[in-house]
Amino acid sequence: MSEHAQDSLARAVDEVLLIPDGRVRRRAATELGARSADAGRELHDLVTGILRTAGVRWHSTPPEPADTAATVHARAAAHIAITNDVLAAAIDGYAGQAHAELTRNDTERTAFVNDLLTGRADPGVLAERAQRYGIRLSAGHLVLVARAAVFTAGAVQRIDTALAARFGDANTLATLRGGELVCITAAGLRGVTAELAHLLLTELGPGTWQLAAGRPHPGLHGLAASLDEARNTLDHAAKLGFTAPVLNAADLLVFPVLLRDRDAITDLVTTVLGPLTTARGGAQPYLDTLTVLFDNQGNHTATARRMHLSVRAVTYRLDRIRALTGYHPGEPTQQFTLHAAVLGARLLSWPGSTE
Repeated sequence: MSEHAQDSLARAVDEVLLIPDGRVRRRAATELGARSADAGRELHDLVTGILRTAGVRWHSTPPEPADTAATVHARAAAHIAITNDVLAAAIDGYAGQAHAELTRNDTERTAFVNDLLTGRADPGVLAERAQRYGIRLSAGHLVLVARAAVFTAGAVQRIDTALAARFGDANTLATLRGGELVCITAAGLRGVTAELAHLLLTELGPGTWQLAAGRPHPGLHGLAASLDEARNTLDHAAKLGFTAPVLNAADLLVFPVLLRDRDAITDLVTTVLGPLTTARGGAQPYLDTLTVLFDNQGNHTATARRMHLSVRAVTYRLDRIRALTGYHPGEPTQQFTLHAAVLGARLLSWPGSTE
Protein backbone atom coordinates (compact mmCIF):
# COMPACT_ATOMS: atom_id res chain seq x y z
CA MET A 1 0.00 0.00 0.00
CA SER A 2 1.37 3.43 -0.97
CA GLU A 3 2.27 6.08 1.61
CA HIS A 4 -0.60 8.26 0.44
CA ALA A 5 -3.06 5.37 0.86
CA GLN A 6 -1.68 4.65 4.33
CA ASP A 7 -2.14 8.29 5.38
CA SER A 8 -5.68 8.33 3.99
CA LEU A 9 -6.58 5.15 5.87
CA ALA A 10 -5.00 6.45 9.09
CA ARG A 11 -7.11 9.63 8.97
CA ALA A 12 -10.28 7.66 8.35
CA VAL A 13 -9.54 5.24 11.21
CA ASP A 14 -8.69 8.13 13.55
CA GLU A 15 -12.05 9.75 12.83
CA VAL A 16 -13.83 6.48 13.66
CA LEU A 17 -11.89 5.98 16.91
CA LEU A 18 -12.89 9.46 18.09
CA ILE A 19 -16.63 8.80 17.80
CA PRO A 20 -17.92 8.61 21.40
CA ASP A 21 -21.16 6.71 20.74
CA GLY A 22 -20.42 2.99 20.44
CA ARG A 23 -23.28 2.20 18.02
CA VAL A 24 -22.40 5.08 15.72
CA ARG A 25 -18.73 4.13 15.92
CA ARG A 26 -19.42 0.53 14.91
CA ARG A 27 -21.57 1.67 11.97
CA ALA A 28 -18.79 4.00 10.81
CA ALA A 29 -16.22 1.19 11.15
CA THR A 30 -18.44 -1.14 9.09
CA GLU A 31 -18.72 1.47 6.35
CA LEU A 32 -14.93 1.96 6.46
CA GLY A 33 -14.41 -1.77 5.93
CA ALA A 34 -16.89 -1.83 3.03
CA ARG A 35 -15.19 1.16 1.35
CA SER A 36 -11.81 -0.54 1.75
CA ALA A 37 -13.08 -3.70 0.01
CA ASP A 38 -14.68 -1.60 -2.72
CA ALA A 39 -11.38 0.23 -3.27
CA GLY A 40 -9.50 -3.05 -3.65
CA ARG A 41 -7.51 -2.64 -0.43
CA GLU A 42 -6.18 -5.88 1.03
CA LEU A 43 -7.75 -7.01 4.31
CA HIS A 44 -4.28 -7.31 5.83
CA ASP A 45 -3.61 -3.63 5.05
CA LEU A 46 -6.92 -2.61 6.63
CA VAL A 47 -6.24 -4.53 9.84
CA THR A 48 -2.67 -3.24 10.05
CA GLY A 49 -3.85 0.33 9.46
CA ILE A 50 -6.43 0.14 12.26
CA LEU A 51 -3.98 -1.34 14.76
CA ARG A 52 -1.23 1.12 13.82
CA THR A 53 -3.52 4.14 14.10
CA ALA A 54 -4.93 2.94 17.42
CA GLY A 55 -1.39 2.55 18.73
CA VAL A 56 -0.40 6.01 17.56
CA ARG A 57 -3.50 7.51 19.22
CA TRP A 58 -2.72 5.79 22.52
CA HIS A 59 0.88 6.98 22.60
CA SER A 60 -0.13 10.51 21.59
CA THR A 61 -2.27 10.92 24.71
CA PRO A 62 0.12 10.46 27.65
CA PRO A 63 -1.36 10.01 31.16
CA GLU A 64 -2.06 13.02 33.36
CA PRO A 65 0.29 13.59 36.34
CA ALA A 66 -2.58 12.89 38.71
CA ASP A 67 -3.52 9.56 37.06
CA THR A 68 -3.04 6.53 39.25
CA ALA A 69 -1.93 3.15 37.95
CA ALA A 70 -5.50 1.93 38.20
CA THR A 71 -6.71 4.89 36.12
CA VAL A 72 -4.10 4.26 33.43
CA HIS A 73 -5.00 0.57 33.39
CA ALA A 74 -8.69 1.39 33.01
CA ARG A 75 -7.99 3.82 30.16
CA ALA A 76 -5.83 1.20 28.43
CA ALA A 77 -8.54 -1.44 28.77
CA ALA A 78 -11.13 0.95 27.36
CA HIS A 79 -8.86 1.85 24.44
CA ILE A 80 -8.25 -1.83 23.65
CA ALA A 81 -11.98 -2.55 23.80
CA ILE A 82 -12.75 0.32 21.41
CA THR A 83 -9.97 -0.81 19.05
CA ASN A 84 -11.25 -4.40 19.04
CA ASP A 85 -14.80 -3.16 18.46
CA VAL A 86 -13.71 -1.02 15.51
CA LEU A 87 -11.56 -3.83 14.12
CA ALA A 88 -14.38 -6.41 14.28
CA ALA A 89 -16.89 -4.05 12.67
CA ALA A 90 -14.46 -3.07 9.91
CA ILE A 91 -13.71 -6.71 9.10
CA ASP A 92 -17.45 -7.48 8.98
CA GLY A 93 -17.98 -4.57 6.61
CA TYR A 94 -15.08 -5.68 4.43
CA ALA A 95 -16.32 -9.28 4.26
CA GLY A 96 -19.90 -8.21 3.53
CA GLN A 97 -18.87 -5.94 0.68
CA ALA A 98 -16.48 -8.56 -0.72
CA HIS A 99 -19.25 -11.16 -0.67
CA ALA A 100 -21.72 -8.78 -2.31
CA GLU A 101 -19.18 -8.01 -5.03
CA LEU A 102 -18.49 -11.68 -5.57
CA THR A 103 -22.23 -12.38 -5.84
CA ARG A 104 -22.66 -9.54 -8.32
CA ASN A 105 -19.73 -10.78 -10.41
CA ASP A 106 -21.10 -14.34 -10.33
CA THR A 107 -24.52 -13.10 -11.44
CA GLU A 108 -22.99 -11.08 -14.28
CA ARG A 109 -20.82 -14.01 -15.31
CA THR A 110 -23.75 -16.44 -15.31
CA ALA A 111 -25.84 -14.02 -17.38
CA PHE A 112 -22.97 -13.51 -19.82
CA VAL A 113 -22.37 -17.25 -20.25
CA ASN A 114 -26.09 -17.83 -20.75
CA ASP A 115 -26.27 -15.12 -23.44
CA LEU A 116 -23.08 -16.44 -24.99
CA LEU A 117 -24.32 -20.01 -25.25
CA THR A 118 -27.85 -19.22 -26.37
CA GLY A 119 -26.69 -16.62 -28.91
CA ARG A 120 -29.83 -14.53 -28.38
CA ALA A 121 -28.07 -11.33 -27.26
CA ASP A 122 -27.01 -8.58 -29.66
CA PRO A 123 -23.67 -9.71 -31.19
CA GLY A 124 -22.09 -6.26 -30.83
CA VAL A 125 -23.00 -5.93 -27.15
CA LEU A 126 -21.99 -9.54 -26.56
CA ALA A 127 -18.58 -8.91 -28.14
CA GLU A 128 -18.00 -5.96 -25.80
CA ARG A 129 -18.93 -8.04 -22.76
CA ALA A 130 -16.74 -10.89 -24.00
CA GLN A 131 -13.71 -8.60 -24.06
CA ARG A 132 -13.98 -8.18 -20.28
CA TYR A 133 -13.39 -11.91 -19.94
CA GLY A 134 -10.71 -12.07 -22.63
CA ILE A 135 -12.91 -14.10 -25.01
CA ARG A 136 -12.64 -13.50 -28.77
CA LEU A 137 -15.91 -14.62 -30.29
CA SER A 138 -14.34 -15.18 -33.70
CA ALA A 139 -11.87 -17.71 -32.28
CA GLY A 140 -12.46 -21.40 -31.70
CA HIS A 141 -13.74 -22.66 -28.35
CA LEU A 142 -15.01 -25.85 -26.82
CA VAL A 143 -17.47 -26.29 -23.97
CA LEU A 144 -17.22 -28.77 -21.12
CA VAL A 145 -20.23 -29.71 -18.99
CA ALA A 146 -20.14 -31.50 -15.64
CA ARG A 147 -23.09 -32.98 -13.79
CA ALA A 148 -23.27 -33.96 -10.15
CA ALA A 149 -25.93 -34.43 -7.50
CA VAL A 150 -25.21 -30.95 -6.14
CA PHE A 151 -22.86 -28.16 -7.19
CA THR A 152 -22.35 -25.41 -4.61
CA ALA A 153 -21.47 -21.87 -5.66
CA GLY A 154 -18.33 -22.08 -3.52
CA ALA A 155 -17.09 -25.22 -5.25
CA VAL A 156 -17.67 -23.73 -8.70
CA GLN A 157 -15.88 -20.53 -7.66
CA ARG A 158 -12.86 -22.50 -6.42
CA ILE A 159 -12.76 -24.54 -9.63
CA ASP A 160 -12.97 -21.41 -11.79
CA THR A 161 -10.19 -19.73 -9.79
CA ALA A 162 -7.96 -22.81 -10.02
CA LEU A 163 -8.47 -23.10 -13.80
CA ALA A 164 -7.70 -19.40 -14.28
CA ALA A 165 -4.54 -19.73 -12.20
CA ARG A 166 -3.40 -22.74 -14.26
CA PHE A 167 -4.36 -21.61 -17.78
CA GLY A 168 -4.87 -17.85 -17.53
CA ASP A 169 -7.99 -15.71 -17.03
CA ALA A 170 -8.57 -15.26 -20.76
CA ASN A 171 -8.45 -18.98 -21.55
CA THR A 172 -11.11 -20.50 -19.30
CA LEU A 173 -14.46 -19.39 -17.91
CA ALA A 174 -16.44 -21.65 -15.57
CA THR A 175 -19.83 -20.99 -14.01
CA LEU A 176 -22.95 -22.69 -12.71
CA ARG A 177 -25.75 -22.87 -15.28
CA GLY A 178 -28.98 -24.77 -14.74
CA GLY A 179 -27.43 -26.89 -12.00
CA GLU A 180 -24.53 -27.91 -14.27
CA LEU A 181 -20.96 -26.71 -14.23
CA VAL A 182 -20.24 -25.19 -17.64
CA CYS A 183 -16.69 -24.36 -18.67
CA ILE A 184 -15.75 -22.49 -21.84
CA THR A 185 -12.16 -22.90 -22.93
CA ALA A 186 -10.06 -21.82 -25.87
CA ALA A 187 -9.69 -24.47 -28.57
CA GLY A 188 -6.28 -26.08 -28.72
CA LEU A 189 -5.55 -25.49 -25.03
CA ARG A 190 -4.13 -28.78 -23.80
CA GLY A 191 -4.89 -30.30 -20.42
CA VAL A 192 -8.07 -28.42 -19.50
CA THR A 193 -10.31 -31.50 -19.46
CA ALA A 194 -7.87 -33.46 -17.30
CA GLU A 195 -7.36 -30.53 -14.92
CA LEU A 196 -11.10 -29.95 -14.58
CA ALA A 197 -11.61 -33.65 -13.86
CA HIS A 198 -8.90 -33.46 -11.19
CA LEU A 199 -10.58 -30.44 -9.59
CA LEU A 200 -13.98 -32.17 -9.63
CA LEU A 201 -12.43 -35.22 -7.97
CA THR A 202 -10.88 -33.00 -5.30
CA GLU A 203 -14.10 -31.09 -4.64
CA LEU A 204 -16.68 -33.87 -4.93
CA GLY A 205 -14.82 -37.15 -4.53
CA PRO A 206 -15.00 -40.19 -6.85
CA GLY A 207 -18.14 -41.59 -8.43
CA THR A 208 -20.32 -38.52 -7.83
CA TRP A 209 -19.86 -36.58 -11.07
CA GLN A 210 -19.47 -36.98 -14.82
CA LEU A 211 -17.78 -34.61 -17.26
CA ALA A 212 -18.24 -34.34 -21.02
CA ALA A 213 -16.28 -32.29 -23.53
CA GLY A 214 -17.87 -31.01 -26.71
CA ARG A 215 -15.86 -30.64 -29.89
CA PRO A 216 -14.09 -27.34 -30.69
CA HIS A 217 -15.97 -25.03 -33.07
CA PRO A 218 -15.31 -21.47 -34.28
CA GLY A 219 -17.52 -18.46 -33.72
CA LEU A 220 -20.54 -17.69 -31.58
CA HIS A 221 -22.72 -20.47 -33.01
CA GLY A 222 -19.85 -22.89 -32.44
CA LEU A 223 -20.13 -22.33 -28.68
CA ALA A 224 -23.79 -23.37 -28.71
CA ALA A 225 -22.95 -26.39 -30.86
CA SER A 226 -20.18 -27.50 -28.50
CA LEU A 227 -22.49 -27.07 -25.50
CA ASP A 228 -25.17 -29.21 -27.14
CA GLU A 229 -22.61 -31.90 -27.94
CA ALA A 230 -21.36 -32.02 -24.34
CA ARG A 231 -24.86 -32.14 -22.87
CA ASN A 232 -26.08 -34.74 -25.39
CA THR A 233 -23.03 -36.86 -24.59
CA LEU A 234 -24.01 -36.87 -20.91
CA ASP A 235 -27.61 -37.70 -21.85
CA HIS A 236 -26.52 -40.61 -24.05
CA ALA A 237 -24.15 -41.86 -21.35
CA ALA A 238 -27.00 -41.91 -18.83
CA LYS A 239 -29.24 -43.89 -21.20
CA LEU A 240 -26.49 -46.30 -22.18
CA GLY A 241 -25.18 -46.82 -18.67
CA PHE A 242 -21.72 -45.40 -19.38
CA THR A 243 -20.12 -44.66 -16.00
CA ALA A 244 -16.74 -43.33 -17.13
CA PRO A 245 -16.10 -40.02 -15.31
CA VAL A 246 -14.80 -38.25 -18.42
CA LEU A 247 -16.43 -38.49 -21.85
CA ASN A 248 -15.66 -36.88 -25.21
CA ALA A 249 -18.36 -36.05 -27.72
CA ALA A 250 -15.99 -37.03 -30.52
CA ASP A 251 -15.92 -40.60 -29.17
CA LEU A 252 -19.71 -40.93 -29.16
CA LEU A 253 -20.60 -39.47 -32.56
CA VAL A 254 -22.37 -42.67 -33.59
CA PHE A 255 -25.22 -42.02 -31.16
CA PRO A 256 -26.40 -38.69 -32.63
CA VAL A 257 -26.21 -40.41 -36.02
CA LEU A 258 -28.41 -43.22 -34.76
CA LEU A 259 -30.98 -40.79 -33.37
CA ARG A 260 -30.93 -38.37 -36.29
CA ASP A 261 -33.57 -40.48 -38.03
CA ARG A 262 -35.67 -41.74 -35.15
CA ASP A 263 -38.12 -43.58 -37.40
CA ALA A 264 -35.27 -45.48 -39.03
CA ILE A 265 -33.61 -46.52 -35.77
CA THR A 266 -37.01 -47.50 -34.32
CA ASP A 267 -37.66 -49.65 -37.40
CA LEU A 268 -34.20 -51.25 -37.05
CA VAL A 269 -34.76 -52.07 -33.37
CA THR A 270 -38.22 -53.54 -33.81
CA THR A 271 -37.26 -55.48 -36.95
CA VAL A 272 -34.06 -57.02 -35.58
CA LEU A 273 -34.90 -57.35 -31.89
CA GLY A 274 -38.69 -57.40 -31.90
CA PRO A 275 -38.95 -61.24 -31.89
CA LEU A 276 -37.13 -61.30 -28.52
CA THR A 277 -40.28 -59.95 -26.87
CA THR A 278 -41.93 -63.33 -27.45
CA ALA A 279 -39.33 -65.16 -25.38
CA ARG A 280 -40.11 -66.35 -21.86
CA GLY A 281 -39.09 -63.54 -19.52
CA GLY A 282 -39.21 -60.96 -22.29
CA ALA A 283 -36.44 -59.33 -24.31
CA GLN A 284 -34.48 -57.70 -21.47
CA PRO A 285 -32.28 -60.66 -20.43
CA TYR A 286 -31.19 -61.14 -24.04
CA LEU A 287 -30.54 -57.41 -24.52
CA ASP A 288 -28.44 -57.40 -21.35
CA THR A 289 -26.45 -60.37 -22.61
CA LEU A 290 -25.77 -58.70 -25.98
CA THR A 291 -24.81 -55.43 -24.28
CA VAL A 292 -22.26 -57.07 -22.01
CA LEU A 293 -20.99 -59.25 -24.87
CA PHE A 294 -20.32 -56.23 -27.09
CA ASP A 295 -18.75 -54.37 -24.14
CA ASN A 296 -16.33 -57.29 -23.82
CA GLN A 297 -15.51 -57.54 -27.54
CA GLY A 298 -17.45 -60.77 -27.99
CA ASN A 299 -15.60 -62.68 -25.23
CA HIS A 300 -18.00 -65.31 -23.85
CA THR A 301 -15.95 -66.02 -20.72
CA ALA A 302 -15.71 -62.34 -19.74
CA THR A 303 -19.42 -61.91 -20.44
CA ALA A 304 -20.31 -64.86 -18.24
CA ARG A 305 -18.09 -63.56 -15.43
CA ARG A 306 -19.61 -60.08 -15.65
CA MET A 307 -23.16 -61.42 -15.62
CA HIS A 308 -22.49 -64.07 -12.95
CA LEU A 309 -23.55 -66.79 -15.38
CA SER A 310 -21.89 -69.89 -16.72
CA VAL A 311 -20.36 -69.79 -20.20
CA ARG A 312 -22.89 -72.44 -21.16
CA ALA A 313 -25.76 -70.12 -20.11
CA VAL A 314 -24.34 -67.29 -22.21
CA THR A 315 -24.00 -69.61 -25.22
CA TYR A 316 -27.58 -70.80 -24.74
CA ARG A 317 -28.89 -67.23 -24.74
CA LEU A 318 -26.96 -66.37 -27.91
CA ASP A 319 -28.34 -69.45 -29.61
CA ARG A 320 -31.88 -68.45 -28.56
CA ILE A 321 -31.26 -64.97 -30.00
CA ARG A 322 -30.30 -66.52 -33.34
CA ALA A 323 -33.32 -68.86 -33.24
CA LEU A 324 -35.72 -65.99 -32.55
CA THR A 325 -34.21 -63.20 -34.66
CA GLY A 326 -32.00 -64.89 -37.21
CA TYR A 327 -29.05 -62.79 -36.04
CA HIS A 328 -25.95 -63.95 -34.16
CA PRO A 329 -23.11 -61.70 -32.88
CA GLY A 330 -20.58 -64.30 -33.96
CA GLU A 331 -21.47 -63.80 -37.63
CA PRO A 332 -19.26 -61.00 -39.03
CA THR A 333 -21.90 -59.89 -41.57
CA GLN A 334 -24.56 -59.62 -38.86
CA GLN A 335 -22.52 -58.24 -35.99
CA PHE A 336 -22.72 -54.55 -36.92
CA THR A 337 -26.48 -54.65 -37.54
CA LEU A 338 -27.10 -56.43 -34.26
CA HIS A 339 -24.81 -54.07 -32.33
CA ALA A 340 -26.47 -50.99 -33.85
CA ALA A 341 -29.89 -52.38 -32.95
CA VAL A 342 -28.80 -53.00 -29.34
CA LEU A 343 -27.42 -49.47 -29.03
CA GLY A 344 -30.60 -48.08 -30.55
CA ALA A 345 -32.69 -50.07 -28.09
CA ARG A 346 -30.78 -48.57 -25.17
CA LEU A 347 -31.12 -45.06 -26.56
CA LEU A 348 -34.87 -45.55 -27.05
CA SER A 349 -35.32 -47.38 -23.71
CA TRP A 350 -36.77 -50.24 -25.75
CA PRO A 351 -38.81 -52.38 -25.18
CA GLY A 352 -40.17 -50.08 -22.46
CA SER A 353 -40.81 -47.23 -24.90
CA THR A 354 -40.21 -46.26 -28.48
CA GLU A 355 -41.95 -42.91 -28.18
